[in-house]
Amino acid sequence: MRASDRAYAALREDILEWRLKPGAILAEVEQAERLGVSRTPLREALGRLSAEGLTVAAGGRGVVVTDISLDDIDELFEVRETLEVKAAALAAERGDPAVFADLHSKLLAAPEMLHDHDPARHDYYELVAQLDDAIDVAISNSYLAQAMRSLRVHLVRVRRLSSDDAARLNEAAVEHAAIAQAIAAGNRRLAEAATIVHLHRSLSHVKATHTSVSKESHG
Repeated sequence: MRASDRAYAALREDILEWRLKPGAILAEVEQAERLGVSRTPLREALGRLSAEGLTVAAGGRGVVVTDISLDDIDELFEVRETLEVKAAALAAERGDPAVFADLHSKLLAAPEMLHDHDPARHDYYELVAQLDDAIDVAISNSYLAQAMRSLRVHLVRVRRLSSDDAARLNEAAVEHAAIAQAIAAGNRRLAEAATIVHLHRSLSHVKATHTSVSKESHG
């Protein structure tokens, strides 16, 4: 793997997992030393992150990790609803019922899995990623799939705001199961409705969590 690719992958994961938090300054010398690359590939990696909207130039301070405001969250979910509701409908029309029936069964078991231990949350997120991938394949629309993949980069960061809330994760697992079930049944309207319900509940929870986190950080 090229040095710039390694630096990009490492920094991107650190940002998405909140190890590098919003407002963190990514000094070239420090990050190059930490990642074991020279400054040229590091600059290339930072350029790619900026193109994705994960970092931004901040005058004399260099490059910083972008913030996530309540306005950002509202805008992300406006786009998310437009894309994901359409995608769920298309998946119900075009998808393989067996694939989504299998995902439905696995997602139904997720709440019990989430009670076991924290690492199980990673397994749950992987299961949600499988549902996303299955929908991307089912819709047979490369433009829509690419738009959703680009959006998910930012949604991963938002999701981490509520990752410690076991109750919400359990609810989300049930909601994802309902989406998979509707798609497996080939029911376009039910798939749309299940997606809308999930997005509404997710947005309400994320905004409440974001407000709480903001008060703590400024209190």
